Amino acid sequence: MKYCKKCVMPDTRPGIRFDEEGICQACRAEEEKDKINWTVRWEELKKLCDKYRGIRGNDYDCIIAVSGGKDSHYQVYVMKELMGMTPLLVTVEDNFPMTEAGRHNIRNISEEFGCDIISLKPNIKIQKRIMRKTFEKYGKPTWYLDRLIYTYPIHMAVKFQIPLVVYGENVSYEYGGEQREETYSALDQINNGVASNIPWEELLDDSISMKDLSLCVYPELEAIQAVGLEPIYLSYFVRWNSYKNYLFAKKRGFQDLTHEWRREHHIEDFDQIDSRAYLVHPWMKYPKYGHASATDYASRFIRYGLMTREEGIELVRKYDHKIDQLAVRDFCEFLGYSISEFWNIVDGFYNRELFEKNQYGEWVLKEPIWKQ
Repeated sequence: MKYCKKCVMPDTRPGIRFDEEGICQACRAEEEKDKINWTVRWEELKKLCDKYRGIRGNDYDCIIAVSGGKDSHYQVYVMKELMGMTPLLVTVEDNFPMTEAGRHNIRNISEEFGCDIISLKPNIKIQKRIMRKTFEKYGKPTWYLDRLIYTYPIHMAVKFQIPLVVYGENVSYEYGGEQREETYSALDQINNGVASNIPWEELLDDSISMKDLSLCVYPELEAIQAVGLEPIYLSYFVRWNSYKNYLFAKKRGFQDLTHEWRREHHIEDFDQIDSRAYLVHPWMKYPKYGHASATDYASRFIRYGLMTREEGIELVRKYDHKIDQLAVRDFCEFLGYSISEFWNIVDGFYNRELFEKNQYGEWVLKEPIWKQ
């Protein structure tokens, strides 16, 4: 494993690229933000909103894909209060037991900004079956949910004939992935690797048909063209900083996990906080790629100038290998696994090129960042 010379991200992150100086593309993307004329970008956003504001009379001007989280609060603030748009908020529930903060925040974003929300509660029976399939074969338990998060707002845009759909950041460009160039258009978001690469036929069986997966499939091109669909990344138009979004959201009623839950494997208490069980999915990057949430956020904090690389390395050493036991418990209870069944499945995903077992039978990285 090689690690970025500026942050703590390894080269095992899918799609990430390092330059000749050993700096990852996410760090370079952050540096590029200093060269962008954000006033010009802001004017571009205003023109885009002028194009769609009021064209449907008293109906909604745009759709915003939200979770209720810190970034969602910021997105709604920009579009509703600064741009003067009337948005319809669209969200997908994960059907897991929610945290108190998660319950509060999805209500708060509606009440604080005065917006309607349409929420999809997926078919739990189908969800469980698909989650077991994608967990056991791919180590991607919430693939089905992540897919819906990308596709459901598009389906609603087609059904309601609302062309403008607003997403937050371009995760592939912002944090490192297949997308090399920044773009405002989110039309190709479905192919960013988060919720792609699993053939439909591998999900189908006697109890799951394509009808059950209809909302996971992108609408037909003809339907998209008929609406004139224009999905965008807000991060193209405003300088994206998830920590600043968090500080803003707190001032508008957003609640983090302080006093509710100290997560064993996270270095912050404000990201992906809606439910516990969902966190198994992002942690599965650790056995497969040798890094997880501590690496993600330490890298982000380093890019934002909030900590040194040395401080980030220590946090990665301390937290990245851990997985919160409450998250595991909720996950297993939802899908009907015993704890031992869960760990037997996870054990099969440890990348033998990256990991070896120590004298206690624990998987440990062969080339951890703190030894380089």
